[in-house]
Amino acid sequence: MRLSTVILPVRRWSEGGKEVWQRAEELGFHAAYTYDHLSWRSFRDQTWFGAVPTLTAAAAVTSRMRLGTLVTSPNFRHPVTLAKELISLDDISDGRFTLGIGAGGDGFDATALGHEAWSPRERADRFAEFTALLDELLTQDVVSHRGEHYSADEVRNIPGCVQRPRLPFAVAATGPRGLKLAARYGQAWVTTGDPKVTNAGGTPAESREAIRGQIERLEKACADLGRDPGELRKIMLTGFSPDRPLDSLDAFVDFAGSHAELGIDELVIHWPIADSVFEADTAVFERIATEGTAQLGAR
Repeated sequence: MRLSTVILPVRRWSEGGKEVWQRAEELGFHAAYTYDHLSWRSFRDQTWFGAVPTLTAAAAVTSRMRLGTLVTSPNFRHPVTLAKELISLDDISDGRFTLGIGAGGDGFDATALGHEAWSPRERADRFAEFTALLDELLTQDVVSHRGEHYSADEVRNIPGCVQRPRLPFAVAATGPRGLKLAARYGQAWVTTGDPKVTNAGGTPAESREAIRGQIERLEKACADLGRDPGELRKIMLTGFSPDRPLDSLDAFVDFAGSHAELGIDELVIHWPIADSVFEADTAVFERIATEGTAQLGAR
């Protein structure tokens, strides 16, 4: 079981932002991710910086920990410009970058560019074309494409990624079309659990059962493509299920153990932010980082 964290871009770099990323590496996290949004829910009227500059700065002040987005979506990104930024990030981080990618939702990002929020079907259509084109842009030196939603005209991406054939994709998906994309293009799959369970006041046991079903559907999508599902890491971004794994070290170990049994092999916990939905005891958080997976392995 790997343990990672997600650091939201809510701190000025000169006022603790840099130190948080460095501390994450000191604590031994496998990876540190950030959200790729223009703003997010309860943070909409608060400090919020861009993901790409933040990750570039983080790459410059760390050396071992992997870095990435959880997640980037087509809501305000275009594959052509995004590919150039990703190749640059992969170079600056010396091959430590992972792209978490998803279809996006109907939140603030969906209308920030002045258009109506896309329907679920249109989001799925765009996500499929977006992912396929991004894969091509990151693996080919020259790409031309004329699609329904995106175009590229003799786009050059030289020298390509440090990681070959390209940097890894961690595809966030629960529906059938998204799971097919994960099976086809992903090096990892991402879930936050099942929001229907949480929204309905479901129990941790019901949440685990829902995740079990998601993994079964992912395995079927892989089988349909003739791919070994064991080739995909299974990542859970915590904080959106009925569980409370950051309440104590024991709570985390129990949570991690039950999800490892399902097949989850990387957990991502939110770096604490005071007076927010991600508030947590920093001392407990750091104990989890340094002792949590070791205790799980000792069981």
